[in-house]
Amino acid sequence: MLEYGDVPKISIIICTYNRSVLLVKTLQSLLSLENLHQAEIIVVDNHSKDDTASVTKRFMETEGAEMDIRYLLEPVQGLSAARNTGILASKSPIIAFLDDDAIPCRTWITTIVDSFEQHPEVMAMGGKIAPIFESKRPEWLIKPFELPYTIVDLGDRVREYPKRLHPCGANMAMRKLVFDISLFPLELGRKGDSLLSGEETWLFGQIQGEGHSILYHPQMAVDHFVPAGRLTEDWIMKRYYSQGISNAMKSEGVKGNLILLVKTAAKVVYIMADSILSRSKGRKLLNRCRLESIRGTLHMIWNRKRQSAAG
Repeated sequence: MLEYGDVPKISIIICTYNRSVLLVKTLQSLLSLENLHQAEIIVVDNHSKDDTASVTKRFMETEGAEMDIRYLLEPVQGLSAARNTGILASKSPIIAFLDDDAIPCRTWITTIVDSFEQHPEVMAMGGKIAPIFESKRPEWLIKPFELPYTIVDLGDRVREYPKRLHPCGANMAMRKLVFDISLFPLELGRKGDSLLSGEETWLFGQIQGEGHSILYHPQMAVDHFVPAGRLTEDWIMKRYYSQGISNAMKSEGVKGNLILLVKTAAKVVYIMADSILSRSKGRKLLNRCRLESIRGTLHMIWNRKRQSAAG
């Protein structure tokens, strides 16, 4: 527990929406973390309709003496809005995000704090994310589907993230000065039950564009709950469709849309060729999902064009 006036070394932000049962498990897991006294915990309730508020406050009453923890309500719907609220309320120069259904390993805090102190060139970091499946892993959930399900394992050595990859929101940390220029864009990211995303890709694109390092650390590890309701073909296809919309939302202007359309056309050619060779159920579903992503992209571009013509 921090003494009055102390500045925590790390701010752990947990954004939550209508998952009080899972949230309590995550909060309880923090009690066993090494160096918990170095952290402040900020729970941001994104206007949940369940008993999240009462459950969190009850936890604070019973376990609050063991940690520096605060509860904040963010009425504006959206994960980006909730994250921004946590960022603005944080006191530490290091911010770590943990999902409300994730369980960090015992050395999670120590790994993050030590890594930033030892590597001043590193601006952000992430690590392993192992799944906790509520039901049996489907046979079609092949390797390319792991990232959409937030399953991450880039090996057992510390390294920079390879191109086109970056930390996932369930387990990511960055220096607070990353947000000196801009917070998370409100138009991107989950809102309620929608599956829109893209805000993390945008953030890490800004970091990499400035030439900063993003570190992968295998000992920054969490276990992440995957509910049975997401382990269906319908859900993963919806996830890809929403990703396609998110991709289109990130493109700006005539040039941005043109580049996106060229990339989309190339994807169609690749998918058609791969579909001829695909035999397994997983590969066939993957190509259907890729087409859904393209459909989402084209739908968003068309709607934007129509609105522009009308306005």
